[in-house]
Amino acid sequence: MANNSIGLIELGSIAAGFQAADAMLKAADVELVLARTICSGKYMVLVRGDVAAVGAAVDAGLAAGDFAVIDSFVIPNLHESIFPAIAGTTKVEALEALGILEAFSVASLIEGADAAVKAANVQLIELRLAMALGGKAFASMTGSVGAVRAAVDAGAQAIAKKGLLVNKVVIPQPRGELLNEMI
Repeated sequence: MANNSIGLIELGSIAAGFQAADAMLKAADVELVLARTICSGKYMVLVRGDVAAVGAAVDAGLAAGDFAVIDSFVIPNLHESIFPAIAGTTKVEALEALGILEAFSVASLIEGADAAVKAANVQLIELRLAMALGGKAFASMTGSVGAVRAAVDAGAQAIAKKGLLVNKVVIPQPRGELLNEMI
């Protein structure tokens, strides 16, 4: 199974989240990456596999989740830096410019982060997904000022297409202490 595609469904009901997760796993040969409650009483299901299987799983989850679905996606050819950023295992020695993307949904934030790292030479620091954030999510990244601006703009555009952009920030010369607060 090629694991370069992911699919996510974000739901406003925990019970519907379990139902959608079960439907997704029964529908196709996918790997369950995350299935958990997130802030504001929401539930998210993230699966990985080849693009056809992920598409079939998300379709099944959308049908099972019905009215409770808040947001969803299928991303083929996911950038390899996304999973370490979600897991919080990215190693960053020093901050150059700092970019932050903030979104109202986990799904739109991951889509924005993928667009950002595909648009410019930046290093993702972390993707924080709705835990202790009131249901919001944010991505942090570093690189040269120009690269971070290009990445943040590309990511913000992807999030804004869904109307879920909260804010975007580029800090050209952040103080080093900020890195300790992020990881």
